[in-house]
Amino acid sequence: MQELIRKLIDSGCMRSERIIEAFGSVDRADFVPEELKSGAYEDTALPIGYGQTISQPCVVAFMLELLHPERGDYILDVGSGSGWQTALLSHIVGKEGRVVAIERVPEVFRYGQERLAKYGFENIDLIEGDGTIDIQEEKYFDKIIAAASGSEVPEAFKRELKIGGTLVIPIRESIFILKKIDDTHFSEREFPGFLFVPLIRDQLR
Repeated sequence: MQELIRKLIDSGCMRSERIIEAFGSVDRADFVPEELKSGAYEDTALPIGYGQTISQPCVVAFMLELLHPERGDYILDVGSGSGWQTALLSHIVGKEGRVVAIERVPEVFRYGQERLAKYGFENIDLIEGDGTIDIQEEKYFDKIIAAASGSEVPEAFKRELKIGGTLVIPIRESIFILKKIDDTHFSEREFPGFLFVPLIRDQLR
């Protein structure tokens, strides 16, 4: 894992100490299928079944750098999949923070649930369902990150983000970072040239 971390740092994908430390504490090999463990430390996406993947480490690091998670943050992780990114976020936000992780595909939800159980994190709420629909949390999220690509930003994400909060999401073949200025205005920046699995949605809201 340390060799992978060194490569991510050298490539410029990963810079922040808190993210580097999380990568060193949460072993990617714990979240890949047994038959693919030999590739756990390669900088490539790996299939976990049901059309889903554990994302490429460089992409995860890049998106986390854009998200800028900090200790004490309240974060929504949409499309939690294998649970690896959820575990990284949980480690970063610490006991003072919380991660709400949501996965729509039942089999993938159980896959991630089983692997996260190895770490015993107490600051994660796992939800099986559609993250593009309001999940009716009691407070707004400081940050939201999505792991799959859609054609637009779901309105639910915009509603659930606090003013001043950050949303990082793939749209088609780009990664977008949005900052919520007020209830109706967002700043936006695009980073093109990425490929993601499609965001599965029950309905558009």
